[in-house]
Parts: sequence; structure tokens; C-alpha cells
Amino acid sequence: MTAVQTRAKATRVLVISRGAGGMNPDVEAKLRKAFADHLVLDFDPDQDFEKLMTSQARIVVAGGDGTVEFIVRKFADSKHPVGIVALGTFNNLARALGLPTDVDKAIEVAKGGRARAITLGRVNGRIFVEACAIGLFGETIALGDSAKDMEFGKLAAKLKNVVSAKPFRYELTGDLQGSGSAMSLVFSNTATIGSRLSISDATPIDTYLEFTVHAGRTRGDIVGRAIKSALLIQRDDDAAAQMFRFSELEVKTKPRVRVYADNYQVGRTPATIRAEASALKVLLPR
Repeated sequence: MTAVQTRAKATRVLVISRGAGGMNPDVEAKLRKAFADHLVLDFDPDQDFEKLMTSQARIVVAGGDGTVEFIVRKFADSKHPVGIVALGTFNNLARALGLPTDVDKAIEVAKGGRARAITLGRVNGRIFVEACAIGLFGETIALGDSAKDMEFGKLAAKLKNVVSAKPFRYELTGDLQGSGSAMSLVFSNTATIGSRLSISDATPIDTYLEFTVHAGRTRGDIVGRAIKSALLIQRDDDAAAQMFRFSELEVKTKPRVRVYADNYQVGRTPATIRAEASALKVLLPR
């Protein structure tokens, strides 16, 4: 009988996104040297990461918001410590956590930072890192992400969603009670979302989310500011008209409206939104 050899699962993993804006051969070489004792994996959303690592393996993720937040969402309910080396254009999560965007400093934190749980949002069972958006704001962020990623096949459908968006009536129950009319409702976990569009004062270090009836009450205002942000034009400081802190809310609307977790559509209202402490621990500056 021939012995079957099985590869031991890794206890330290470095996930690299070569598509990140700040990634180049020199940065990759620096990462490989700094984390020489880690199993190096190219980021692939279809990769079965669990088969390659132990249940509490240390994960270092080097990439932009898409890669970093994918890993955080995927392992939110696990015991993994996660280090972040932000290499994207916007780095919304890293900035919200006070993580350095300088590569050398980010590596230092990922190697020796203090591990702590962070707050994540959950809407109708789906984790979000940056924000849950209901209505036009969600449509606009999804449109901006498709334009940024040059997903022209999806662009037409998402542009149609933006153009056809209408005001809706909403009712809030839970930690906040209220009702009104809006083009958008935003429930944020980071100060900026999407293409660094300013939305609130929230940070995942806090134990709550922030609810915003967005100042952009018209289609032109919301889309205009989103385009400015995507083009890195100076952001407006009046991004949010009013902000309210909460841990759990239920939202009903008339008519039913699309709901987005980050830039992913997750059905339509009604929606239950919760702030939850992650099981995973993110390595933060000491």
C-alpha cells in the first residue's frame, strides 16, 4: 500500500492581490520578505481558503478595499487574527481603523499590532463592512463600482436603476423610531464608502452603526457628489444631514426598495440591520 501524503494546513497565510493599485514587484518582494514564514496565496474569491489553513491561522491580506473586505466578510465569524496592508486607491476600511497606508508602517502593524474585535454590520443576514444603503445611494455606489472596475456589461443595468430611482416612504423601529420620505437611507460603519465618498463619522472601532437620512435629496445631488468622489475631486463636508447611532433597526418602505450591503444587492426591503462584534480579531496599532 502506498502511503498518502497530505500537506499540513498553514498556521500563517499571506493573501496578495496583484490587481491592487499600490501593488508592484518591489512591494510584493517586500511583503514576501516580511512574511517569509507565511503561506503566500494569490487572491482568488473562488479559492477554498479553509482547506489550506488551520481554524485560527493568522491571515495577512495585502490589497485594496475589495480584497481586504472580502477576507473580513468571509472570516467575520471565525477566530482568525487578521493583519491588513492597504494597497488600494481608497482604503476606506484601513482609514476608518486608523491603520497606516504607508507599506512599511502597515507591515509593522500586521506583524506586531494589537488584536481586537471590530464592529461589522449585518443586513438580512449579510455582513457589510462599509455600509448598508437603501434606495438611490445604494444604486449609485453599485454604478460607481462598475464604472471603476470597467464592468461595462453591468453598467447599463445599474445606470437604469439610478435613473429610475424614486422617493419612498420609510418607517424605522428598534433603537430608533421614526418615519418620513427619502431618496436614500444609509447605515454606515465607516466614514467613507465606495470611491471615498464621505458619509458619516462612523468607525468599526465603535460598537454601533450610524444612520443617515442623506443630505442629497435629489438624484442630481447624490450622483453629482458620487462622481466628484470617484474622480478624487474635493469632497463635500455636508455629506450627512443628520446622523443617529444605533445597534439594531428594522426598516420598512413603501414601495419596497433595493437594499445593498456594501456594493452588493441583497434583496429589497423590509430590512433588519444590526451592529455586531466580529469573532475575528484585526491587528491594529498599539
